[in-house]
Amino acid sequence: MIPLLAAALALAAGTATAGAIPEPEGFRGEPYRAPVPASLEGATVIDAEEAVRLWQSGEAAFVDVLPRPPRPELPEGTLWHDPPHPTIPGATWLPNTGYERLSAEEEAYLAAGLSAASGGRRDRPLVIFCFSDCWMSWNAAKRAVALGYTRVHWFPDGIDAWQLEALPTENVDPFRP
Repeated sequence: MIPLLAAALALAAGTATAGAIPEPEGFRGEPYRAPVPASLEGATVIDAEEAVRLWQSGEAAFVDVLPRPPRPELPEGTLWHDPPHPTIPGATWLPNTGYERLSAEEEAYLAAGLSAASGGRRDRPLVIFCFSDCWMSWNAAKRAVALGYTRVHWFPDGIDAWQLEALPTENVDPFRP
């Protein structure tokens, strides 16, 4: 009976910590839509309530890092229009900057976009987001910290939580340096 009790306690203890996702040392790759850590070293993790407070106060710059949908293969001469991209009003959309690996051009694009969004102030609060349970916002927020931004707020529930609260959105185009 005691070995059975010990096994049950060990299983219960393992289950309690199974939900804790550790922060990787580097950046996270595929699958990007997966449970994320509860923390990000050098950043503050915020929920929807705090995101709304920061948005309403106007003190923070919001940065959306959702990827841009790829253009489908179409017959030559077909006109293509990107689908609308709804985001938090006032947010700067820096698509494709949350992947595990970025080219030198993508890193420069992220740096330029963060500088534009923050008005060149590394101490201005930044709220970085994408979807809920999406590593792209974690990766981008980690890069912002590495670039010297001192008030990075990671919003892991992202646009999903924003829309769940029926908060306003606006369609935006990607940032152009």
